[in-house]
Amino acid sequence: MVVRGDRGRAVARAQGGLEWTDLLPALDSVNFPMLWALSPYGDAVFNERQVPLLLEELDRLPEAYGGTWVDQARDLCQVVQSGTHRYLWFVGD
Repeated sequence: MVVRGDRGRAVARAQGGLEWTDLLPALDSVNFPMLWALSPYGDAVFNERQVPLLLEELDRLPEAYGGTWVDQARDLCQVVQSGTHRYLWFVGD
């Protein structure tokens, strides 16, 4: 996970990352549309208008899906919200 500015320069990075499990594709696309968009093979990018929706989903995420990645994602969401032209990237393989 990385926050990038509009020119692609990294502003902040997560220390770890999201470990892909079989649980993530099982998320309901209606109740978790932001997280459902994540893919282990491609990038998912969230802008400043999508970050609040992502934060709401992280708050509702069942405990089995949790881990340090959730806290790191929340921290990076705050970085996106604290500036302009910032984007949270979940970088796939």
